[in-house]
This record gives sequence, structure tokens and C-alpha cells, in this order.
Amino acid sequence: MRVVERDGVASVSQRRVAAEAGVAPSAVTYYYAAVDDLLVDALTRVNDTYVAALATLPDGADAALRALAGMIAAGSGPDRAHVMAECELFLLAARRPALRPQVERWNRAVDAFLTPYLPDPDDRAGVCAAVDGLFVRACVEPELTAAEVYRTLSRLVSRASRNGRG
Repeated sequence: MRVVERDGVASVSQRRVAAEAGVAPSAVTYYYAAVDDLLVDALTRVNDTYVAALATLPDGADAALRALAGMIAAGSGPDRAHVMAECELFLLAARRPALRPQVERWNRAVDAFLTPYLPDPDDRAGVCAAVDGLFVRACVEPELTAAEVYRTLSRLVSRASRNGRG
């Protein structure tokens, strides 16, 4: 991920990853036959972290949404380069099918997180899309706060609930 964070996803090669890790290129190609294999591994590791974090968020819609908002807003702070790299990998899945299972895994995790608060799958899909969009927004708006993210998420959830579907 350090190469993606620093130089962008287009700069990833087995040779550059080997140089970053301080190992011979043959060591990287032994474990990763193609660049896509490196990218899938990077996205899988990122997902492992986020999926685990979702599973530990507090119960109750308000507390859970506040915690999720904090996770998202953290992407506009010191972790911004890392979140930018994650977003690049997610977008790359549009062109690289090998990455799509990890994007689908993330979507399933967010959907599962939202299910107790939004029983309607269409409402969850909308909020899931908003979560992804808010992560992107955190990359381009360094001043984005958890309070702003929370307001957006809570409005979406409460509107769905008021409409009798959530």
C-alpha cells in the first residue's frame, strides 16, 4: 500500500514493490505472479481492517452512525493518503475484475452493518453508496468532520425510517 499511497495505483509494479520492501524482485514475483495479484492482496488487507472495524462499532443507530462517521472523517486527516489509495483501488475494480470480489465484500459488510437500522435493501443500498461517496469526499475535503458525515448519514437513515420502510 505504501507505493499506492505515495505514487498512485498506476505506479505499482513488482519491481517497485520489491524496492519498497527491500527485497529482490524475484521474491515478489514468487508470491505475486502479476501486478493484479499485488493489488488484490493490498485491497484484501485494507478490507480486513475495515470489515473488522465495522463489526466492532457500537449497537444502536445513533452510536453506530457516529462511530462510522468518525471512521470516514478520519480519512480527511493524517490517514488521507491511505484512504486515497483505498479509493483508487476500489475505482480500479471497474477495469480490473480481480478486484471486484473485495468491493463486493465491502458492500456486503456495510449492508450487514446497516441491516438492524434499515430493513429495506434499497434503503441500505442508498446509504452504502453514500458511505462510499463520503470516503471519496474525505479524500478531497481535508476539513471534513465527523459531525458533517454523521449529519448526512443520520438524515439518510431517518428519512428512510420516516417513510415507513426502515
